[in-house]
Amino acid sequence: MDNITVYKDDYCISTNREKLDVNAIHNFLSTQSYWCQNIPVETVIKSIDNSLNFGLYYEDQQIGFARIISDFSTMAYLADVYVLPEHRGKGLSKWMMQVIMSHPELHGLRRWMLLTADAHGLYKQFGWKEIANPDRYMELHNKNIYQKD
Repeated sequence: MDNITVYKDDYCISTNREKLDVNAIHNFLSTQSYWCQNIPVETVIKSIDNSLNFGLYYEDQQIGFARIISDFSTMAYLADVYVLPEHRGKGLSKWMMQVIMSHPELHGLRRWMLLTADAHGLYKQFGWKEIANPDRYMELHNKNIYQKD
């Protein structure tokens, strides 16, 4: 799969895995996210290795991230989306979603999925809706898998 890199002012979004700052991603996910506190760095690395990754950079410093888990033909799951607090309010989340949703390998999918506690407004701007038939969905969720004893 070809890497995509797009620029906007001093910001850049790239799918180039070599640009990713795994330590910065791990730091945010393990200490600032609400969905995977204390996630081990090995788990972050494995998730990156098995995803299509979108790094968001300001002057080559990683300031955001999102990843897609997909078969690239029928479905995609959007995960681990963040922009550092000091860069929020600049339209970067919207820009990142535009880049993700326009990625050529993600066209024609039957279903996209994500989980969010607080960004419904962002995703609705891109056509996302609440699940129409939640009774059809099931999950096996180990909420505290990364908690230390």
